[in-house]
Amino acid sequence: MKILVVCQHYWPEPYPLTNTCEELARRGHTVHVLTDVPNYPLGVTYEGYEKGKNRIQERNGVKIFRSFTVPRKKGPVFRVMNYYSYSLSSEQYLKNLDNDYDVVFANQSSPIMMVRAAMKYRKLHGTKVLLYCMDLWPASLSAGGISSGAVYQHYLKVSQHYYKQADRILVTSEMFKQYFNDVIGIPAEKIGWLPQFADDSFEDSPVTENRDGKFHLMFAGNIGTAQSVDTILKAAEIIEKEYSCNDVQFDIVGDGSELEHLKQLKREMGIHNVEFLGRKPKEEMPKYYAMADAMMVTLVNDEFISLTLPAKVQSYMAAGKPVFAAATGEIPKVIENSGCGICVPPEDFRALAKAIMDNRNREYLKEAGRKGREYYDANFNKKIVVDRLEEELSRLTGK
Repeated sequence: MKILVVCQHYWPEPYPLTNTCEELARRGHTVHVLTDVPNYPLGVTYEGYEKGKNRIQERNGVKIFRSFTVPRKKGPVFRVMNYYSYSLSSEQYLKNLDNDYDVVFANQSSPIMMVRAAMKYRKLHGTKVLLYCMDLWPASLSAGGISSGAVYQHYLKVSQHYYKQADRILVTSEMFKQYFNDVIGIPAEKIGWLPQFADDSFEDSPVTENRDGKFHLMFAGNIGTAQSVDTILKAAEIIEKEYSCNDVQFDIVGDGSELEHLKQLKREMGIHNVEFLGRKPKEEMPKYYAMADAMMVTLVNDEFISLTLPAKVQSYMAAGKPVFAAATGEIPKVIENSGCGICVPPEDFRALAKAIMDNRNREYLKEAGRKGREYYDANFNKKIVVDRLEEELSRLTGK
């Protein structure tokens, strides 16, 4: 197949789509990606891409086209400019591309407008579009406090417009299906499930390196409002002050809009069992996972955000790490089905602290990690996921 992939983010940005496209190319498909000028997540244009450099590249069999993009920088104004600059410029870039693609694969995280070029190509050439939904829109706006009003209604109409144009929609979480049916008005038969898979490097993650005799719990990934990392800090405070425990350590790896606020919160709490390690290159993450006895995932208590299954869960399971979570919806479902750890209600820091203190048994943790890896191998590994994607793309092309 000759596949046009449309997505705002791609290599060298830390984004999972790269692995998928390179695997499709390895299997013999022609894969072209229409993407942005890399600047995610820090909002600064990557070195080597300034002033029109490297707008067309090839990497591991995938040809990459980059349309004009305003860097995200900081603040809502630049973020909106970033979103719409890619949306509009990628649509304009279509005139430079071939008109004989067999299928369009629109990989959609946030915002929904990143699929605009895919739908325009469909209109111009009649090529079918497979849309892969990683973030629900406009539900994702609730993380920023927007769940009603004129802005929400605008993006509800925009989301319905784009979703309804897709010939097939695949979702990363099974719980997305009901939202599409009830809110967007998409019939169930148009929607399928395609989970995310972890980077290969996590499957070969080294064994735990116990550095200092402490019990290390690690949160890894974006640190924003939706991730509710303050729940971890509040649990840490209870463990240090109420349990008088000084051998439990929380390591926060990542960056995001809430990082500085959380650092200030730690200072106000006066706690010493939380360390912010900053953002690390993707290739170094298995090394950091190896430092942890268990991994953590937390989400805010929001009915729509709870529908998501963050990709970090698959990475934790691939690395054979037990998981402590504070969430509802899809995450506890996966944890329960796999037996990979323990989940308490979202934002319930007291329950999270108790779960950690009650379940530090090394044999239990080893068994939970083993079960998580087995479940990952049976349900989420790359071959299974890309096989399913390949079948979906082939079905749309009729080839």
